[in-house]
Amino acid sequence: MAAPQSSAGMVYASAASAGAFARSLLRAYDLSDEDAATVAGCLVHADLRGVDTHGLCRIPIYLDRVRKKLINVHPTLKPNRVTPVAASLDGDNGFGFVVGMRAIQEAIDMAKTYGIGVVSVKRSTHFGMAASYAMPAVEAGMMAMVFSNASPAMPPWGGKDMMLGTNPFCLAAPAGKHPAVILDMSPAVAARGKIRRAERRGEKIPLGYALDGEGRPTTDPTAALGGVVLPIGEHKGSGLSMFMDIFGGVISGANFGGEVGDQYKAGTPQDVGHFFLAMKPNLFVSEQDYRARIDTLIDRVHGAPKAHGVTEILVPGEPEDRYEAGRRKSGIPYAASEVAALQDEANKAGIQPLVVSDRPIGT
Repeated sequence: MAAPQSSAGMVYASAASAGAFARSLLRAYDLSDEDAATVAGCLVHADLRGVDTHGLCRIPIYLDRVRKKLINVHPTLKPNRVTPVAASLDGDNGFGFVVGMRAIQEAIDMAKTYGIGVVSVKRSTHFGMAASYAMPAVEAGMMAMVFSNASPAMPPWGGKDMMLGTNPFCLAAPAGKHPAVILDMSPAVAARGKIRRAERRGEKIPLGYALDGEGRPTTDPTAALGGVVLPIGEHKGSGLSMFMDIFGGVISGANFGGEVGDQYKAGTPQDVGHFFLAMKPNLFVSEQDYRARIDTLIDRVHGAPKAHGVTEILVPGEPEDRYEAGRRKSGIPYAASEVAALQDEANKAGIQPLVVSDRPIGT
């Protein structure tokens, strides 16, 4: 059972407990051991890295769609190599995590032989944290690009109705003495998952995140979910979102341009599109030179003169690395309302509940 709520309204689970719980719950819905481990691993890793909007809190909506047969727990995934360095993959409405991992592995396999590999995916579903798919490439010593489209959430710049998604992208590059540089972001000021999290936790959202259904700025997450989110940098964020739709949807054969299904509403498969690229970083300079040069760049960024009030300058990926290190020690924080939803799913599946503590682990 869930432990009592802490004074901050949070409870804590170890990464091991969260992973075991998620695997057990997914196995109860007939996912294979391998696929359950893939999905659970991606969800827990998102929670560890502070991407709480894409962690275990998503399990109830995924399982709801499994029960409605809108997610296929036994997809047939057979990449089709259209050239030696490019492949297409029909996701067969499988879990986006499973589809995404199959796709990036195919891209990595091509890059091992030819230096670069790209995979275009159609008929997938929500795939969580985009960095999940860049990291295997980094671990293989490669650079990566991961793009996806998503259900409508924001208007094109100058419009008033939702059409573009908060289409995520991740760019990653391994380093030498430093950890990899990993930029994982959305072209929206805030992904809708952050707004849903605020709604679940009874929190306000900052002004500038979204407009309500009447086009007015709002701090009410429920009103925001009835309206639109806003792009970063005005027309620039809108343009980035459009290109994620081109790479993810247009060229793959997936839905695009406002057609991607909203997993919280749609009674049909989402048909999400993804794009994955893996590339050896030593195609143009030697491996040794590449590692030295990127380390120099990171050192220069760290050592840049600081603006007033700034204590340190970080590169993309470092904040998430710190979250992960801390949460592996103290546990992953969850709102009591989120744990209650997970425990309800455990009851439905007849499995043991998530083990949580009312205080950080080790304290």
